[in-house]
Amino acid sequence: MKFTKKIFLLIMFLFLGLVSSKETYSKEKKSKPNYNYVVEKASIYSDMNKKENIGTLIKGTRVNVYETKEVTKKIKNKQGKEIDATIIMKKITYRDVDKTKVAWIEDTHLVSTLNEAVDERFKNLDFTEKEKKEYKDNKRVKVRGIYVSAHSAALKGRLDELIELAKKNNINAFVIDVKGDYGELTFPMSESINKYTKSANKNPIIKEIEPVIKKLKDNGIYTIARIVSFKDTIYAKENPDKIIVYKDGGKAFTNSDGLVWVSAYDKNLWEYNVTVAKEAAKAGFNEIQFDYVRFPASNGGKLDKVLNYRNPDNMTKAEAIQKYLNYAKKELSPYNVYISADIYGQVGTSSDDMSLGQFWEAVSSEVDYVSPMMYPSHYGKGVYGLDIPDANPYKTIYHSTKDSINRNNNISSPAIIRPWIQAFTATWVKGHIHYGSKEVKEQIKAMKDLGVDEYILWNATNRYENFF
Repeated sequence: MKFTKKIFLLIMFLFLGLVSSKETYSKEKKSKPNYNYVVEKASIYSDMNKKENIGTLIKGTRVNVYETKEVTKKIKNKQGKEIDATIIMKKITYRDVDKTKVAWIEDTHLVSTLNEAVDERFKNLDFTEKEKKEYKDNKRVKVRGIYVSAHSAALKGRLDELIELAKKNNINAFVIDVKGDYGELTFPMSESINKYTKSANKNPIIKEIEPVIKKLKDNGIYTIARIVSFKDTIYAKENPDKIIVYKDGGKAFTNSDGLVWVSAYDKNLWEYNVTVAKEAAKAGFNEIQFDYVRFPASNGGKLDKVLNYRNPDNMTKAEAIQKYLNYAKKELSPYNVYISADIYGQVGTSSDDMSLGQFWEAVSSEVDYVSPMMYPSHYGKGVYGLDIPDANPYKTIYHSTKDSINRNNNISSPAIIRPWIQAFTATWVKGHIHYGSKEVKEQIKAMKDLGVDEYILWNATNRYENFF
């Protein structure tokens, strides 16, 4: 009996050791993924012999390689003679929204870093993992927000109306202009601002910001300071040597609205915007949102050869935007505020930066929240296979959100996705539909179906009564 008992205990010891060893191996395998990146659009298969094509992966997709096999195949050489060829196949997992899928792919389609996978002009971007802080005295919330102009915030009666509307409709956040569309500062700021501008701080719309912030917080409203970054008419007038001009003749470049743009390469403007952000943080805002954090539309980059962007450091557009956001994040870190960036809705679908400097992974890796402007009216005819995206709010938002999530899956420290959605009727779009509560709910449902539960409604007039 004693001998049998000893044998039994020995077997149990070995068994438990084996289980422990397997668990350790499993944990190591999970904690140390072997990431590769798709270097070009590539077919994937259900088996290593490529008998069944199960789809394609786009350029830049991150995959986890956990098995490599050599497969010998018969192929024909140039003379038409059959010869044996060895193909290296890799078994991978990849993320499709929130699902992990398994496939086989040819080794030739993979590289070891995202920098190797992207186009030449994006190879200097920083895709490394970044720290995303949590602030105990500034708890994150799942934002269901609305845009509130400085004029609305300044009028006590109107602000009270918006607070009541928020309470009745499950809204918990306001995005308020702090540096507006023309560069105007919307509440009084300290003299430190005068180093950058002579006039932007002269006539603020909101005479006292602290009572406004207190009222909002007393009513459970999370406050987001909107800071327009590089479309700044006031700064441009005061600093004509910083604006984007035509190389031939030096005439100021403007978009269709007739407004000039300051170059996003201007580090003095970086400092100015961040100084404004610090003032907002001191006033009590929970979050800083950088809007127009881009270069102006330049006909898909076709105008770049004729424009002078005043680029002394010879950076690409995408580098400038990423470094600006990185600088802002570091400077604002002591103020315990979160950072967000507004980008074009289609950036998540585009394989490049749309010549705006907004490369999805580069922006998402730097900020706490990324807000693609997914207004269906802003997508062209035929996008996502839809004849009129504006008339298909659910499908448009669904496709754009799905692509955005999958771009986030390519990096280790992505921002939380919090889209801007449409709370207005785009009468200028041919074939447009009327937008009301039904269309807003369809957009929210599209996001929710993919696991995205934060959003902000945009209505320039702040009239949201018919959208709930």
